[in-house]
Amino acid sequence: MDLPALVLTFGTVLLAELPDTTFLATLVLATRYRPLPVWIGVAAAFAVQTAIAVALGTAVTLLPRTPVTAVAACLFLIGAVMLFREAREHQREADAEEEELTEAEETVAARAGPATGLRAVATSFAVLLFAEFGDPSQLLTISLAARFEAPVEVYAGALGALLTVGTLAVLVGRRLLRAVRPHRVYYAGAGVCLLLAVGAAWEIAGATL
Repeated sequence: MDLPALVLTFGTVLLAELPDTTFLATLVLATRYRPLPVWIGVAAAFAVQTAIAVALGTAVTLLPRTPVTAVAACLFLIGAVMLFREAREHQREADAEEEELTEAEETVAARAGPATGLRAVATSFAVLLFAEFGDPSQLLTISLAARFEAPVEVYAGALGALLTVGTLAVLVGRRLLRAVRPHRVYYAGAGVCLLLAVGAAWEIAGATL
């Protein structure tokens, strides 16, 4: 078992997702429907999205090692830039969180229907499935799967982080949103991504010397 891959994946994805659209969308869904159906739908969406990301990252590992590491380094760097930009935006604009929450409410409202159990599960699944495409956490999961070549551990770590975020959003969403400063979480996530990119670049340099 590759424990470092599991722990690093969990921590990196958690930092990328905690203040993100995923958290806000789940929070809004939990205000419209009962928490359990929302959590079931959200968890199912996370499971599918994580499987897709890990499959893509694993496919990349079929290439020679140096190109794979270079691709992972680029994805880590892209993730760092995306998270850094989010941090700057939240730090600069006091109403950024409110705007994102409003956007999440509009997205949920467009798909919401009667508050039945199955409808709640289906709506939660659909909203989170499409919200995750192109998300920083998806890019990071792809790059981590390519970097460590440990698909099971990366899948478990990424899914565990996403389920943690979803559970927190359902149970204590608004209180956590008031207590946590999103820009600090984004900066921390950007820093981790940058370190991973530097580590991958160092490995490439060592292999070419």
